Amino acid sequence: MNHFPGFTQKDFDVFTISGLEERMEALKSNVSPKLEFAAQELAPYLTSITGDEMFVHVAKHARRTTNPPNDTWAALANSKKGYKKLPHFQIGLWESHVFIWFAVIYESPIKQDFAKVLKQNLKQVRDYIPADYVWSKDHTKPEAIPNKDLSDEEFEGLVDRLQNVKKAELLCGVHIDRHDVVLQDHDAFIEKCEEIFHKLEYLYRLTKEIE
Repeated sequence: MNHFPGFTQKDFDVFTISGLEERMEALKSNVSPKLEFAAQELAPYLTSITGDEMFVHVAKHARRTTNPPNDTWAALANSKKGYKKLPHFQIGLWESHVFIWFAVIYESPIKQDFAKVLKQNLKQVRDYIPADYVWSKDHTKPEAIPNKDLSDEEFEGLVDRLQNVKKAELLCGVHIDRHDVVLQDHDAFIEKCEEIFHKLEYLYRLTKEIE
């Protein structure tokens, strides 16, 4: 495999394999390379729309000693050294779906300042993000809430939480069901990711307004 060939149902079934070593072996041999190839293809596009050179970081799950991972991903950030402290983009899998995110996660030192910028642009953010895009407050859980289902007060609550809770996170993007045919086709998937990242670049741009 020297390019992203699309996902198969076998890729999602990896998360049903019991045992840390067995699941990690299946991830490393098949799923992680696919995510890396897709992210490498997407990096030049993200670099061009953000103006920042983007580097690929594939999840290693290195800290795990007993429990096998329930999801995996590749992140794109503007540093070779790492991504967790930076606003970044992700593509990845749970057993049920693929996720394509913009993410500010709990390690990020800009969380409070980003929350302030979001508050200043609350209406614009709600209007700009498509109704079917989803928001998450925790990257370790598969659930997320569609933008259309969040009231303004509930969205403000997510932003308040980002500002005031140490472990808080905020992610925005799209979930694609594991059976969606777009995942099986190289060109269709890359095109879909570019379309989503084009929208999410707006949130990345807002992080640039932090003083």
